[in-house]
Amino acid sequence: MRRPTPLPAPPSTGAAGDADAPVEVSIPLPPRRTQTAPETPSDAAPDGAGVEAGDHDLTAPAWATTSPLAPVVPIDDRDPSDADRVEPDEGQAPDAAPIGVRDVWAAARARRRALRAEVRRFTVRQRRRRMLWIGVLGALALLVLGTLGAAYSPLFAVERIRVVGAETLNPGDVEAALDGQLGTPLPLIDSSEIKAALVQFPLVQSYTLEARPPHELVVRIVERTPIGAVQSAAGYTLVDAAGVALATTPDPPAGHPVIEATDGIGSPAFTAIGTVYRSLPDDIRAQVTTMRATTANDVTLTLGGTNTDVVWGNADESAEKALRLASAMAVRPPADVSSYDVSSVDAVVIR
Repeated sequence: MRRPTPLPAPPSTGAAGDADAPVEVSIPLPPRRTQTAPETPSDAAPDGAGVEAGDHDLTAPAWATTSPLAPVVPIDDRDPSDADRVEPDEGQAPDAAPIGVRDVWAAARARRRALRAEVRRFTVRQRRRRMLWIGVLGALALLVLGTLGAAYSPLFAVERIRVVGAETLNPGDVEAALDGQLGTPLPLIDSSEIKAALVQFPLVQSYTLEARPPHELVVRIVERTPIGAVQSAAGYTLVDAAGVALATTPDPPAGHPVIEATDGIGSPAFTAIGTVYRSLPDDIRAQVTTMRATTANDVTLTLGGTNTDVVWGNADESAEKALRLASAMAVRPPADVSSYDVSSVDAVVIR
């Protein structure tokens, strides 16, 4: 605040008689100032600003005037740190450091780098997985193609045919009938051609093929078992249990019994005879010279060496009947017996 200006001393007249004379005093008044509350030192008005010419306030000195605005704060009395103070934003902690543009750019660059790293990582993983699958599938394809190429090439062509299981048949005759398969790759063997070649041999009941790389073909056959010969106008036809004709001779074939079945091949009597014959042990089967039946329930065998009859009955429990017959023949040989009756398993009758 401005202090009051002291009044100047009156001028001396230099004469003592003039002391009672009136004295004219000129008191200079300071100009009236319009006071405002500057917000910053730069906003303060210069001296003389807002002065109205010829207008003076004679009732009160200028230093005693007041402003209707906020009280004026002298510049020298302000806190120097107020000019540099930054008020925090709403919702921001008072102690939080201000965030600059550089911080935002740095965070954006870090985010982009992290995103690129994740993309590269997943891309490399997918690429490796794809390459692994491609390698595996390529190896399998090469293996399959190589195997097929080698199998269908002359490297695996048939150079030898071997027949297994032939007892009555001559294996050489069967191998000669299959010579057409020589030189054919093993995977290209035609089973229909082999079947057509084996049909020429009636004794072949079934067969299987076995490829043995690199050059051998094995043919396993199962021969039909002849059960006897059936007399006909052409002579004696050797047949198996299914009635398949195997061979025909004018005389009864040696080692095979003669079959006398009512209604011939395919009848119930013939089927029962075949079942009984196949259940006999080899030593008893060799002694049978005749098998006859009128029905499926009266099968009778004849042992040619002693002309002893074996009354079998039906074909039920043929395996058990064969065991009882073997035991009875061991106790009483056929030379001392006229007949064995094994039609009842529980009671064997020997006469």
